[in-house]
Amino acid sequence: MKKEKRIRKDEKILRRFIHTYCRENHLKRGTAERERGYCAECAELLTYALKRNEKCPLDPKPKCKDCHVHCYKPEMRSRIKEVMKFSGIYHIKRGRVDWLIHYFL
Repeated sequence: MKKEKRIRKDEKILRRFIHTYCRENHLKRGTAERERGYCAECAELLTYALKRNEKCPLDPKPKCKDCHVHCYKPEMRSRIKEVMKFSGIYHIKRGRVDWLIHYFL
């Protein structure tokens, strides 16, 4: 039950962050087709990240940056780091302190 709650919470954050990144970097420029609000590249990243989050063997799950397992492929890991960095700064600059609180808790 606890793991399911964490997965839902992490899924919400992943969807929001990847959507923000895609909207600001891909969809705004008109270089991507819309597929449920994501370009194909971002939809692929979201699917991959959700799968990895669900299959995490560690309980309690640490933040990916602090994890010793690194279940992401190197390419996907660099992509998700880029998304998290961009979207984290984006939301904080726009007053979304609740995302910052989630990051530290």
